[in-house]
Amino acid sequence: MGEAAKPVLSVNNLTTSFLVDGAWRPVVRDVSFDVMPGETVAIVGESGSGKSVTSLSIMRLLAKKQSRIEGSILLNGKDILSLSDREMRRVRGNDAAMIFQEPMTSLNPIFTIGRQISEALTCHGEMTKSEARAETIRLLEKVRIPNASSRFDEYPHQFSGGMRQRVMIAMALASRPKLLIADEPTTALDVTIQGQILDLIKMLQEEEGMSVLFITHDMGVVAEISDRTIVMYRGEAVETGATDDIFHRGKHPYTRALLSAVPRLGSMTGQKWPLRFPVVDTATGERSEPAAVADTVDRGKTPILQVKNLTTRFAIRGGIFGSRTGAIHAVEDVSFDLFQGETLSLVGESGCGKSTTGRSITRLIEPNAGKVNLDGYDVTGLDSSNLRRMRRSIQMIFQDPFASLNPRMTVGATVSEPIVAHGLGTRAQAREKAADLLERVGLKPDMMERYPHEFSGGQRQRICIARALALDPKVIVADESVSALDVSIKAQVCNLLMDLQQSLNLAFLFISHDMAVVERVSHRVAVMYLGEIVEIGPREAVFGNPQHPYTKKLISAVPVPDPARRGIRRGLSTDELKSPIRPLGYVPPKRCYKSVSEGHLVQVEA
Repeated sequence: MGEAAKPVLSVNNLTTSFLVDGAWRPVVRDVSFDVMPGETVAIVGESGSGKSVTSLSIMRLLAKKQSRIEGSILLNGKDILSLSDREMRRVRGNDAAMIFQEPMTSLNPIFTIGRQISEALTCHGEMTKSEARAETIRLLEKVRIPNASSRFDEYPHQFSGGMRQRVMIAMALASRPKLLIADEPTTALDVTIQGQILDLIKMLQEEEGMSVLFITHDMGVVAEISDRTIVMYRGEAVETGATDDIFHRGKHPYTRALLSAVPRLGSMTGQKWPLRFPVVDTATGERSEPAAVADTVDRGKTPILQVKNLTTRFAIRGGIFGSRTGAIHAVEDVSFDLFQGETLSLVGESGCGKSTTGRSITRLIEPNAGKVNLDGYDVTGLDSSNLRRMRRSIQMIFQDPFASLNPRMTVGATVSEPIVAHGLGTRAQAREKAADLLERVGLKPDMMERYPHEFSGGQRQRICIARALALDPKVIVADESVSALDVSIKAQVCNLLMDLQQSLNLAFLFISHDMAVVERVSHRVAVMYLGEIVEIGPREAVFGNPQHPYTKKLISAVPVPDPARRGIRRGLSTDELKSPIRPLGYVPPKRCYKSVSEGHLVQVEA
């Protein structure tokens, strides 16, 4: 980069305020940075740090009457804040383009993918319809969409999450912008798809000479993609520097706290039992080293949960009369045991059947075949009254705590309701227990009169954990329960779950696609692919000696928080996860398992 090179983007003293109760409240304060030609700059921080508001301010996408942007933003030499709305529309797409976290909400569900990208081309350029179609197909091929010409006329719902994000990137590239702003573009994606998107952005950047402003809270992603990093905390840029310096010589306490909380794949080598996450004070950067979890698993006893040949399929209907045309084989012949005090993690990509397995065990979904034995109950044969009693032994924690809490009920009522509903105490006793449970999960009993919207995401997840504990269950199914949380909150919630397991001797079925977290919290790991368990064994065996090609692929795709890996390309396949849809009469091939070491089994063709 020559000395004469001018920044593509220059932000000086940016302050963005929102109108709250008649007063202007600043949420981004005095932020300044440059993005040079061909450079990738990452803005990193947790939810509420102001990183997304910074990007929306640059693109002038905030509601005019509710927001106020001060300072100066120069994009390719243009003063963004002085442009009219019409001039700004020309800037978006031509000079700078933006891709968002959730592609499904950014794509119009009633228009085909091809039409939406073509529109971006004809709107900003002087292209005929046929030229726009040819260019759209070229762009789709460029972002590695298989069979691009045949998928031109398909709708967003016909694409997987990873493929939809590729479409968003193709749309962003349509007018060859000098700057691409990527706001959490990989957060909602599985680890292998995330790896493909990161590789794709790096490759396109090299080919097109684009600058990238990458916004994320994942330090592994930052290490792999950025030249320079800006760390944001409570609306301020607390540290800026070369990514290598930030990672190895970070000075601000918050930077050090953020890096310490990142789970690193491979950090459990030589560690026999699960290990708590280090706790770091964000004000001082002081780190308290984690204690190992004592082993309380007694495998000599009968398992608390036994699953044998569990099969769950969803019928597909079509034609005028809605007759069955096939089935989604969501869970196919799954078997495992879970012992008291043990954590068994189910891992795999979206669509592999792990959540359906959890819901089939609790009978939230009716399985087609198989046996589930829970604490003496034959779960699959229970009538409604016995099913209700059985559910006292097994509870679920879901991924989105806000969606699983009733917004009209106070937190105290939410946690005490199951106790009253199951006749386990009076309302007064239930409230007393609810107060105790909230204290146990790190909240104050005086928060009982508050509503869910008054809590942060991490606090809401703690409320869900308290509610799950209300009936004194023996098994908890944690379905992606930490996936949506920031890294430091994720560490706190995982530590809480491990502490509760120790004190209450709980068994966890931990469903996740976050391999670094799974490595830290698990006793055993089961890898799922297309509804089947392809590998199962002790955590140290599965991570230390993976046998199945899919397990190896999952582990190799995890972003590692080490800037030395910036030049690495994983060379991952761009294929989507194969479809679990099967025609009527389909008979799955016979599978069997080969023993690799004690308790470590890998699936092979019969």
